[in-house]
Amino acid sequence: MAFFYILPVILLVIFTASFILAVMGTIQSEYSNFSIPPGVNHPGKLRLVLASMIITSAMGKILEKTGVCSQIAFTRYVRSGTKLRPDPQLSLEDARFGRVPVRVYRPRAPSAGLRAAAMFFHGGGWLYCSIDSHEKICRYIARESELVVVSVGYRLAPEHKYPAAYEDCLNATIHFMKNIEHYGVDPARIIICGDSAGGNLAAAVSQTLAGRSDLPRLRAQILIYPGLQALDFNLPSYQQNRGVPLLFRERAAFFALQYLNGDALHMQEVLEGSHIPPDMRLKYRKWVSPDNIPEKFKIRGYKPHKPHEFKAEVYETVKRLCEPDPCPLLAEDAVIHQLPESFILTCEYDVLRDDGLLYNKRLEDNGVQVTWYHLEDGFHGIISLFDYCGLSFPAGKRGLDRIVKFIKGL
Repeated sequence: MAFFYILPVILLVIFTASFILAVMGTIQSEYSNFSIPPGVNHPGKLRLVLASMIITSAMGKILEKTGVCSQIAFTRYVRSGTKLRPDPQLSLEDARFGRVPVRVYRPRAPSAGLRAAAMFFHGGGWLYCSIDSHEKICRYIARESELVVVSVGYRLAPEHKYPAAYEDCLNATIHFMKNIEHYGVDPARIIICGDSAGGNLAAAVSQTLAGRSDLPRLRAQILIYPGLQALDFNLPSYQQNRGVPLLFRERAAFFALQYLNGDALHMQEVLEGSHIPPDMRLKYRKWVSPDNIPEKFKIRGYKPHKPHEFKAEVYETVKRLCEPDPCPLLAEDAVIHQLPESFILTCEYDVLRDDGLLYNKRLEDNGVQVTWYHLEDGFHGIISLFDYCGLSFPAGKRGLDRIVKFIKGL
């Protein structure tokens, strides 16, 4: 009988030891080079958020090794969010635009005329998050801006590779435009909005719709720390912020490859820059280059990088990264010139900062009106943490309020 009392203790000890080893292994393999700069907004809180990331990753590894589920599946579950309580100021409707699930947020207060509307594409590296995970953001924008928000639940990688997410966002937007009379929305006041990977999708959809004469012209695009290129993972912001949560340099390449191919093979070659032919790198240098980034953003620990020797076999597996739909920064000037008024939010402590800076320059060079807002103490993902389980970050709220101000000014 004593054995049956001892067995649970033994199992608990084994699990605890396995968990500790998994945490240590996760820190060593994924988080060994993390850094939290002193200038970041609430560094103590960010350490707690980082700790939760490490624990989630470690648990995912344990579950994957025991055959319960994949690490990606567990992380997706943790980050998927939950549906909130009803909001007395908003009417929420879950629907499908064709095959794409959406959630429509509409202010309950009567409007004197037709409202503006925003299509919202959530971030999460094309692998994670959901309509529920970005519920607070969408509610805040709908409530404070008094507009209709449509949050799109696009298909996720690696199960659904590129162009699945892009096509879902595009098709949902076109469906909304063609059925706009059902939502009391002014067809001349439609906005495309997204954060991180969602910002990438928003930029790509905006470019595609820019040339469509059969649909209403977009009023604006809002890009929140968007990832817009995968040619150069050694821009100043990638070097300076390579280990700053919530997005590390290696993870940025991992997400891009998972989105493109459903795996992260050749990640090291992509990080080193050996995946781009010299002639193509030269062609795009006018748009993707540290030379186009203001000098004040190069002061903090930047060294010019020389790409490694080109590997043709790697390029063959990732060559679609050189297309403008997955990498909107590479679109031709003829397309950029047609884009609507734009808002770009960047964060100082974010590997994707320079993608936003480079796109801001491209838009301005092509005569597009741009509002650029830079969070000097911000880090990647901070907007999602504007109201986060007692660990709220004021800079996230500041950025979100600036987005609302931009919308109200349209």
